[in-house]
Amino acid sequence: MDNIYELAAHTGLVLKQRGLLLTTAESCTGGGVGAAVTDIAGSSEWFDCGFIAYSNASKTEMLDVPAALIAQHGTVSEEIAAAMAEGALANSNAHIAVSTTGIAGPGGAVPGKPVGTVCFAWTMGDQTQTERLVFTGDRQNVREQTVRHALQGLLRFLKRA
Repeated sequence: MDNIYELAAHTGLVLKQRGLLLTTAESCTGGGVGAAVTDIAGSSEWFDCGFIAYSNASKTEMLDVPAALIAQHGTVSEEIAAAMAEGALANSNAHIAVSTTGIAGPGGAVPGKPVGTVCFAWTMGDQTQTERLVFTGDRQNVREQTVRHALQGLLRFLKRA
């Protein structure tokens, strides 16, 4: 299943069946995951809220990501993705969270983190899973691939949880 709308609809169905509310914490996608899930009619039954935390200060202020953690690992890291997802969960009424942080381009690359590097986290209860991928293409392609992968990963995470 690669179509974002179909992925979001299927995600909603699974969340609704399990009685779970979703929250998102997004940086590089700028709310793309939240937009995808709220494109689905009735999503208020399974989507609580979304955080667009683009700056480091907003990650700290809205999601309780420690500034020291950002300084230690950099904004684009699995550690920060995990802290974002956990912070979104703690600051919402949701049961499960997904987060994205990355370099969509065309600039922003740093040594070891080329354009297209994206880190994800999915968290529910005391379980958090992270992943780091490098996508190809322009800014729009990277963001679209990120939204798709965030939803696919959420479905995989829900199967295991």
